[in-house]
Amino acid sequence: MAAANATPTVTEPIPIFKLAHRYVLYDANHVTHLRREHNISGVLMGTLPQASQQNVFLGLPLELMPEEARLLVEKNVAYIVDDTAEHKRNFLGNNLSEEERRAYQAALRKQGQAAALDASKRSDDRKKAALSKIQDTTDNWNDIPEDMFTSGPSRKKKAPKVETAAEAVDEDESLFGAPANALQGTADVRRAESVASSAVAYEPYGVTPTTSRPPLQFRKREDVELPEVPTSYPLYKHLHRNGYFMAPGLRFGCQYMAYPGDPLRFHSHFLCNGMDWDQEFSLSDLIGGGRLGTGVKKGFLVGGEERKPGKEDTDTTIRAFGVEWAGM
Repeated sequence: MAAANATPTVTEPIPIFKLAHRYVLYDANHVTHLRREHNISGVLMGTLPQASQQNVFLGLPLELMPEEARLLVEKNVAYIVDDTAEHKRNFLGNNLSEEERRAYQAALRKQGQAAALDASKRSDDRKKAALSKIQDTTDNWNDIPEDMFTSGPSRKKKAPKVETAAEAVDEDESLFGAPANALQGTADVRRAESVASSAVAYEPYGVTPTTSRPPLQFRKREDVELPEVPTSYPLYKHLHRNGYFMAPGLRFGCQYMAYPGDPLRFHSHFLCNGMDWDQEFSLSDLIGGGRLGTGVKKGFLVGGEERKPGKEDTDTTIRAFGVEWAGM
Protein backbone atom coordinates (compact mmCIF):
# COMPACT_ATOMS: atom_id res chain seq x y z
CA MET A 1 0.00 0.00 0.00
CA ALA A 2 2.87 2.34 0.81
CA ALA A 3 4.50 1.60 -2.53
CA ALA A 4 1.29 2.45 -4.37
CA ASN A 5 1.08 5.86 -2.66
CA ALA A 6 4.77 6.67 -3.13
CA THR A 7 5.52 10.05 -4.69
CA PRO A 8 7.08 9.75 -8.17
CA THR A 9 10.70 10.84 -8.30
CA VAL A 10 11.31 14.03 -10.27
CA THR A 11 14.80 14.75 -11.58
CA GLU A 12 15.87 18.37 -11.81
CA PRO A 13 16.18 20.36 -13.95
CA ILE A 14 12.76 19.87 -15.53
CA PRO A 15 11.64 21.21 -18.94
CA ILE A 16 9.44 24.30 -19.18
CA PHE A 17 7.88 24.57 -22.62
CA LYS A 18 7.73 27.91 -24.35
CA LEU A 19 4.76 28.09 -26.70
CA ALA A 20 3.58 31.35 -28.29
CA HIS A 21 5.37 33.45 -25.64
CA ARG A 22 3.80 31.41 -22.84
CA TYR A 23 5.51 29.08 -20.42
CA VAL A 24 3.63 25.85 -19.68
CA LEU A 25 4.06 22.51 -17.93
CA TYR A 26 2.39 19.34 -19.20
CA ASP A 27 3.50 16.79 -16.61
CA ALA A 28 1.41 16.48 -13.43
CA ASN A 29 4.42 15.19 -11.48
CA HIS A 30 6.39 18.32 -12.37
CA VAL A 31 3.48 20.53 -11.32
CA THR A 32 3.23 18.77 -7.96
CA HIS A 33 6.99 18.92 -7.41
CA LEU A 34 7.24 22.66 -8.05
CA ARG A 35 4.28 23.38 -5.78
CA ARG A 36 5.59 21.23 -2.94
CA GLU A 37 9.31 22.00 -3.10
CA HIS A 38 9.60 25.47 -4.66
CA ASN A 39 6.38 27.36 -3.77
CA ILE A 40 5.35 27.65 -7.43
CA SER A 41 1.60 27.25 -7.97
CA GLY A 42 1.00 28.58 -11.49
CA VAL A 43 -2.41 28.75 -13.16
CA LEU A 44 -4.21 25.77 -14.68
CA MET A 45 -5.44 26.58 -18.18
CA GLY A 46 -6.62 23.27 -19.66
CA THR A 47 -10.30 22.79 -20.44
CA LEU A 48 -12.51 20.45 -22.44
CA PRO A 49 -13.02 21.22 -26.15
CA GLN A 50 -16.80 20.97 -25.83
CA ALA A 51 -16.97 23.05 -22.63
CA SER A 52 -14.52 25.82 -23.34
CA GLN A 53 -16.63 28.49 -21.63
CA GLN A 54 -16.40 26.95 -18.16
CA ASN A 55 -13.44 28.24 -16.16
CA VAL A 56 -13.97 26.57 -12.79
CA PHE A 57 -12.73 23.00 -13.23
CA LEU A 58 -9.53 23.44 -15.22
CA GLY A 59 -6.66 21.02 -15.68
CA LEU A 60 -3.31 20.61 -17.40
CA PRO A 61 -1.36 22.30 -18.83
CA LEU A 62 -0.18 24.67 -16.13
CA GLU A 63 0.84 28.17 -17.21
CA LEU A 64 3.68 29.93 -15.44
CA MET A 65 4.25 33.65 -15.24
CA PRO A 66 7.49 34.83 -16.91
CA GLU A 67 8.74 35.69 -13.40
CA GLU A 68 8.15 32.12 -12.23
CA ALA A 69 9.87 30.62 -15.26
CA ARG A 70 12.89 32.91 -14.92
CA LEU A 71 13.24 32.25 -11.21
CA LEU A 72 13.27 28.48 -11.79
CA VAL A 73 15.86 28.81 -14.55
CA GLU A 74 18.10 31.03 -12.40
CA LYS A 75 17.92 28.48 -9.57
CA ASN A 76 18.80 25.68 -12.04
CA VAL A 77 15.52 23.94 -11.22
CA ALA A 78 14.26 24.06 -14.82
CA TYR A 79 15.30 24.92 -18.36
CA ILE A 80 13.40 26.42 -21.28
CA VAL A 81 12.40 24.25 -24.26
CA ASP A 82 11.09 25.71 -27.51
CA ASP A 83 8.02 23.50 -27.91
CA THR A 84 7.48 24.08 -31.63
CA ALA A 85 11.13 23.60 -32.60
CA GLU A 86 11.50 20.41 -30.57
CA HIS A 87 8.37 18.86 -32.04
CA LYS A 88 9.61 19.61 -35.55
CA ARG A 89 13.05 18.23 -34.75
CA ASN A 90 11.70 14.99 -33.29
CA PHE A 91 8.76 14.21 -35.55
CA LEU A 92 9.84 15.75 -38.84
CA GLY A 93 13.52 14.93 -38.39
CA ASN A 94 15.24 11.58 -38.23
CA ASN A 95 15.45 11.30 -34.46
CA LEU A 96 12.40 9.02 -34.20
CA SER A 97 12.90 5.73 -36.06
CA GLU A 98 10.16 4.06 -38.06
CA GLU A 99 9.87 1.23 -35.53
CA GLU A 100 9.50 3.67 -32.63
CA ARG A 101 6.89 5.64 -34.54
CA ARG A 102 4.85 2.52 -35.35
CA ALA A 103 5.08 1.31 -31.75
CA TYR A 104 3.93 4.72 -30.48
CA GLN A 105 0.97 4.77 -32.89
CA ALA A 106 0.06 1.19 -31.94
CA ALA A 107 0.09 2.12 -28.24
CA LEU A 108 -2.26 5.06 -28.89
CA ARG A 109 -4.55 2.84 -30.99
CA LYS A 110 -4.64 0.26 -28.20
CA GLN A 111 -5.61 2.93 -25.67
CA GLY A 112 -8.38 4.17 -27.97
CA GLN A 113 -9.75 0.67 -28.49
CA ALA A 114 -9.75 0.02 -24.74
CA ALA A 115 -11.66 3.28 -24.21
CA ALA A 116 -14.22 2.31 -26.88
CA LEU A 117 -14.75 -1.13 -25.33
CA ASP A 118 -15.14 0.42 -21.90
CA ALA A 119 -17.77 2.85 -23.20
CA SER A 120 -19.60 -0.04 -24.89
CA LYS A 121 -19.54 -2.04 -21.66
CA ARG A 122 -21.04 0.86 -19.73
CA SER A 123 -23.76 1.19 -22.36
CA ASP A 124 -24.57 -2.52 -22.10
CA ASP A 125 -24.71 -2.27 -18.31
CA ARG A 126 -27.19 0.58 -18.54
CA LYS A 127 -29.29 -1.42 -20.99
CA LYS A 128 -29.31 -4.47 -18.70
CA ALA A 129 -30.30 -2.30 -15.75
CA ALA A 130 -33.18 -0.84 -17.75
CA LEU A 131 -34.36 -4.30 -18.83
CA SER A 132 -34.21 -5.60 -15.27
CA LYS A 133 -36.30 -2.64 -14.16
CA ILE A 134 -38.83 -3.45 -16.87
CA GLN A 135 -38.84 -7.08 -15.73
CA ASP A 136 -39.75 -6.04 -12.21
CA THR A 137 -42.74 -4.05 -13.44
CA THR A 138 -43.89 -6.34 -16.29
CA ASP A 139 -45.93 -9.51 -15.76
CA ASN A 140 -46.10 -10.72 -19.36
CA TRP A 141 -42.82 -10.66 -21.31
CA ASN A 142 -44.72 -11.29 -24.54
CA ASP A 143 -45.84 -7.67 -24.42
CA ILE A 144 -42.23 -6.43 -24.84
CA PRO A 145 -41.20 -5.89 -28.48
CA GLU A 146 -38.33 -8.05 -29.68
CA ASP A 147 -36.28 -5.08 -30.94
CA MET A 148 -35.66 -3.94 -27.35
CA PHE A 149 -33.20 -6.83 -26.96
CA THR A 150 -31.13 -5.74 -29.97
CA SER A 151 -28.45 -3.06 -30.17
CA GLY A 152 -29.37 0.58 -30.62
CA PRO A 153 -28.48 1.16 -34.30
CA SER A 154 -30.38 -1.95 -35.44
CA ARG A 155 -33.63 -0.97 -33.71
CA LYS A 156 -36.03 0.32 -36.35
CA LYS A 157 -39.73 0.71 -36.37
CA LYS A 158 -41.37 -1.82 -38.62
CA ALA A 159 -44.55 -0.80 -40.40
CA PRO A 160 -47.36 -3.37 -40.42
CA LYS A 161 -47.32 -5.43 -43.56
CA VAL A 162 -50.44 -5.15 -45.68
CA GLU A 163 -50.95 -7.91 -48.18
CA THR A 164 -52.32 -6.68 -51.48
CA ALA A 165 -54.03 -8.60 -54.21
CA ALA A 166 -50.99 -8.37 -56.44
CA GLU A 167 -48.77 -9.95 -53.79
CA ALA A 168 -51.24 -12.79 -53.37
CA VAL A 169 -50.63 -13.96 -56.94
CA ASP A 170 -48.80 -17.23 -57.11
CA GLU A 171 -45.15 -16.48 -57.81
CA ASP A 172 -44.81 -19.56 -59.97
CA GLU A 173 -47.27 -17.97 -62.40
CA SER A 174 -45.46 -14.62 -62.37
CA LEU A 175 -42.89 -13.94 -65.04
CA PHE A 176 -40.47 -12.21 -62.64
CA GLY A 177 -41.20 -14.24 -59.50
CA ALA A 178 -38.21 -15.61 -57.58
CA PRO A 179 -38.05 -19.26 -56.55
CA ALA A 180 -39.07 -20.16 -53.02
CA ASN A 181 -35.56 -21.31 -52.09
CA ALA A 182 -34.15 -17.93 -53.18
CA LEU A 183 -36.50 -16.10 -50.81
CA GLN A 184 -35.46 -18.41 -47.99
CA GLY A 185 -31.79 -17.75 -48.77
CA THR A 186 -32.35 -13.98 -48.65
CA ALA A 187 -33.94 -14.27 -45.22
CA ASP A 188 -30.98 -16.32 -43.97
CA VAL A 189 -28.51 -13.71 -45.26
CA ARG A 190 -30.37 -10.88 -43.53
CA ARG A 191 -30.45 -12.85 -40.29
CA ALA A 192 -26.70 -13.51 -40.52
CA GLU A 193 -26.01 -9.81 -41.21
CA SER A 194 -27.99 -8.77 -38.13
CA VAL A 195 -25.98 -11.18 -35.98
CA ALA A 196 -22.69 -9.98 -37.45
CA SER A 197 -23.60 -6.32 -36.88
CA SER A 198 -23.89 -6.94 -33.15
CA ALA A 199 -20.39 -8.46 -33.04
CA VAL A 200 -18.67 -5.83 -35.18
CA ALA A 201 -15.44 -4.40 -33.76
CA TYR A 202 -15.75 -0.95 -32.23
CA GLU A 203 -13.89 1.89 -33.85
CA PRO A 204 -11.05 3.02 -31.53
CA TYR A 205 -11.47 6.42 -29.92
CA GLY A 206 -9.02 9.16 -30.77
CA VAL A 207 -6.50 9.59 -27.95
CA THR A 208 -4.69 12.88 -27.33
CA PRO A 209 -1.71 12.31 -25.01
CA THR A 210 -1.32 14.83 -22.20
CA THR A 211 2.47 14.72 -22.51
CA SER A 212 4.88 13.94 -25.34
CA ARG A 213 7.37 12.19 -23.15
CA PRO A 214 9.01 9.63 -23.36
CA PRO A 215 8.89 9.56 -27.21
CA LEU A 216 10.30 13.08 -27.45
CA GLN A 217 13.85 13.64 -26.24
CA PHE A 218 14.52 17.25 -25.25
CA ARG A 219 17.90 18.87 -25.24
CA LYS A 220 18.99 21.42 -22.69
CA ARG A 221 20.31 24.23 -24.82
CA GLU A 222 22.59 26.82 -23.29
CA ASP A 223 21.85 29.48 -25.91
CA VAL A 224 18.18 29.87 -24.94
CA GLU A 225 17.43 33.36 -23.68
CA LEU A 226 16.01 33.90 -20.22
CA PRO A 227 12.34 34.84 -20.06
CA GLU A 228 11.73 38.57 -20.25
CA VAL A 229 10.36 39.93 -16.99
CA PRO A 230 8.85 43.30 -15.99
CA THR A 231 10.40 45.79 -13.59
CA SER A 232 8.45 44.20 -10.75
CA TYR A 233 10.60 41.04 -10.89
CA PRO A 234 12.93 42.07 -8.01
CA LEU A 235 9.93 42.45 -5.69
CA TYR A 236 8.55 39.10 -6.83
CA LYS A 237 11.89 37.41 -6.21
CA HIS A 238 12.21 39.06 -2.80
CA LEU A 239 8.79 37.89 -1.61
CA HIS A 240 9.32 34.39 -2.98
CA ARG A 241 12.64 34.18 -1.15
CA ASN A 242 10.79 34.96 2.07
CA GLY A 243 8.44 32.00 1.64
CA TYR A 244 5.43 33.59 -0.05
CA PHE A 245 3.42 31.92 -2.78
CA MET A 246 2.93 34.40 -5.61
CA ALA A 247 -0.03 34.43 -8.00
CA PRO A 248 -1.27 36.83 -10.70
CA GLY A 249 -3.20 39.74 -9.22
CA LEU A 250 -5.43 40.68 -12.12
CA ARG A 251 -8.63 39.98 -10.19
CA PHE A 252 -7.70 42.75 -7.72
CA GLY A 253 -6.11 45.14 -10.18
CA CYS A 254 -2.52 44.58 -9.05
CA GLN A 255 0.49 42.67 -10.33
CA TYR A 256 0.72 39.88 -7.74
CA MET A 257 -1.12 38.39 -4.81
CA ALA A 258 1.12 37.18 -1.97
CA TYR A 259 0.03 34.15 0.06
CA PRO A 260 1.79 33.16 3.33
CA GLY A 261 1.41 29.49 2.33
CA ASP A 262 -0.23 27.28 -0.24
CA PRO A 263 -3.20 29.12 -1.83
CA LEU A 264 -5.34 26.04 -1.18
CA ARG A 265 -4.92 26.65 2.56
CA PHE A 266 -4.54 30.42 2.96
CA HIS A 267 -6.08 33.65 1.74
CA SER A 268 -3.74 36.19 0.22
CA HIS A 269 -2.28 38.77 2.61
CA PHE A 270 -0.97 41.41 0.20
CA LEU A 271 -1.82 43.02 -3.12
CA CYS A 272 1.60 43.74 -4.60
CA ASN A 273 2.87 46.23 -7.15
CA GLY A 274 6.55 46.46 -8.03
CA MET A 275 8.30 49.34 -9.75
CA ASP A 276 11.68 50.96 -10.29
CA TRP A 277 13.18 52.83 -7.38
CA ASP A 278 13.07 56.21 -9.14
CA GLN A 279 9.81 55.59 -10.98
CA GLU A 280 7.16 58.25 -10.48
CA PHE A 281 3.60 57.27 -9.66
CA SER A 282 0.37 59.06 -8.92
CA LEU A 283 -0.72 59.59 -5.32
CA SER A 284 -4.24 58.58 -6.33
CA ASP A 285 -2.91 55.13 -7.31
CA LEU A 286 -1.44 54.74 -3.85
CA ILE A 287 -4.67 55.84 -2.16
CA GLY A 288 -6.81 53.65 -4.41
CA GLY A 289 -4.60 50.63 -3.78
CA GLY A 290 -4.70 51.17 -0.04
CA ARG A 291 -8.48 51.50 0.00
CA LEU A 292 -8.90 48.46 -2.22
CA GLY A 293 -6.58 46.36 -0.07
CA THR A 294 -8.35 47.36 3.13
CA GLY A 295 -11.75 46.74 1.57
CA VAL A 296 -10.86 43.12 0.75
CA LYS A 297 -9.06 42.60 4.09
CA LYS A 298 -5.57 42.68 2.62
CA GLY A 299 -2.62 45.00 2.68
CA PHE A 300 -1.44 46.99 -0.33
CA LEU A 301 2.29 46.46 -0.80
CA VAL A 302 4.57 48.47 -3.09
CA GLY A 303 8.29 47.99 -3.42
CA GLY A 304 11.31 48.00 -5.63
CA GLU A 305 15.03 47.52 -5.92
CA GLU A 306 17.12 50.17 -4.20
CA ARG A 307 20.44 50.86 -5.85
CA LYS A 308 22.79 53.00 -3.88
CA PRO A 309 25.44 55.08 -5.65
CA GLY A 310 28.93 53.62 -5.69
CA LYS A 311 27.85 50.00 -5.29
CA GLU A 312 27.83 47.21 -7.81
CA ASP A 313 24.64 46.08 -9.50
CA THR A 314 24.77 42.77 -7.68
CA ASP A 315 24.72 44.53 -4.30
CA THR A 316 21.08 45.53 -4.21
CA THR A 317 18.43 45.88 -1.54
CA ILE A 318 14.70 45.31 -1.96
CA ARG A 319 12.51 47.64 0.05
CA ALA A 320 8.76 47.16 0.40
CA PHE A 321 6.10 49.37 1.99
CA GLY A 322 2.67 48.28 3.17
CA VAL A 323 -0.28 50.66 2.88
CA GLU A 324 -3.59 50.36 4.73
CA TRP A 325 -6.55 52.72 4.78
CA ALA A 326 -7.34 53.29 8.44
CA GLY A 327 -10.60 55.15 7.84
CA MET A 328 -12.49 52.12 6.50
